Amino acid sequence: MSKTIAFFPEAAYGPALNCVGIAQALRDMGHRAVFLCDKGFEGVFAEYGFEEYLVNMSGDMSDEEVANYWDDFIKNHLPHFHLSPLDQIETYVAPVWEAIVESAISAEDDLKRQIADIKPDLICIDNVIMFPAVKQAGCPWVRIISCSENEVVDPEVPPHLSGCSQGDYEGFETFNKRFEAAVAKTHHEFNQFLISKDLPPYKLGEFFEPSETMNFLLYPKPLAFKRANPLPETQYQYLEGCVRDDGEYQLPEFPAHRAEQPLIYVAFGSLGDSDIELYQRMIKAFANMPYRFLMKVGEDTSIYDCPENVHLQGWYPQPAVVPQVDLFIHHGGNNSFNEALYFGKPAIIMPYCWDGHDNATRIEDTGYGRKLPRYDWSEDALRNAIDECLDNPAMHHKLQAIKTHMQQAQGTLKAAMTINEILNGI
Repeated sequence: MSKTIAFFPEAAYGPALNCVGIAQALRDMGHRAVFLCDKGFEGVFAEYGFEEYLVNMSGDMSDEEVANYWDDFIKNHLPHFHLSPLDQIETYVAPVWEAIVESAISAEDDLKRQIADIKPDLICIDNVIMFPAVKQAGCPWVRIISCSENEVVDPEVPPHLSGCSQGDYEGFETFNKRFEAAVAKTHHEFNQFLISKDLPPYKLGEFFEPSETMNFLLYPKPLAFKRANPLPETQYQYLEGCVRDDGEYQLPEFPAHRAEQPLIYVAFGSLGDSDIELYQRMIKAFANMPYRFLMKVGEDTSIYDCPENVHLQGWYPQPAVVPQVDLFIHHGGNNSFNEALYFGKPAIIMPYCWDGHDNATRIEDTGYGRKLPRYDWSEDALRNAIDECLDNPAMHHKLQAIKTHMQQAQGTLKAAMTINEILNGI
């Protein structure tokens, strides 16, 4: 029997496109999947054939202001991406939490109205913050954890956004103290909001809670952290990635460069495309290397002087591109992190914010790729990291094993089947 599942991802392409993969699988099973989304994401889900219900998460801002808000926010914070994860707490992380809390409060009435209109049998929420309208919708809700799995707190697991390695307890404590102090005022405001909606407040530093029904971790289990309190499978499922279908991609030709030369894909997420100076520096370095490069740079490719061994595009259908390359250089976002592993490709992660720090440390600690500073690198250091990833037999052996593991898990189908079981039990 067909059921209605409402997906509510945060207004970022990583969570949005993860949810698309699960929604595609549910649609193939005969269910109706719809999307609740910020008006700034209008059309993203319709492109994949899904109904959209727009939610105002931007208060009184005009459409133009909404379109420019996060671009302007990131451009203003570009200097802070040069800082360590610890020093980003006050300069970047705390302001982001302020914006997230404001958006959750702004969205509440509109979200409640849209949920009442949809009448979902189940809601899937991929966000970093609780929305009372979801918890009080009168139907089960499933949490999708699409950032690093350390969003689920444990004494043995590094704090979310810290970039710490497992076992660095001194680093854990230092990060947590600064984080809690930096977000204390915003956290109090959020707790007052929860209380106003007849919900209990959260412990300092927490903005969300596990679902009593089910929690999906997109993280691959072979890279999971050792926990003092193992996650029960009845409430938590590792999806081993959640790769959507983005069709096929025809590789471009590179004048005067042989097809057998290694092909490297470079993408730093939608937020990273504001970092024009870094991109210019990288393209200049790539020109001196015996490789071919596909590089995502945002809408305006004309601002770059492109050498013959580099192909620039504003956007690539990433799941169709990654299987065809030899190496993936990225920022550590969850989609990129998982897609490289899913297709068995080595990665060089050059993080600049949020869970990219966690994923960069984890890829280095587990031997599936390399972590490289986003700014403090030389051309020789970058070339050496590329060579190591291309020519490391032990790394490639591990990557082939995890590729098999993740593809056999069929994460999108696993999620859809689990949701189907939940719906059948209602």
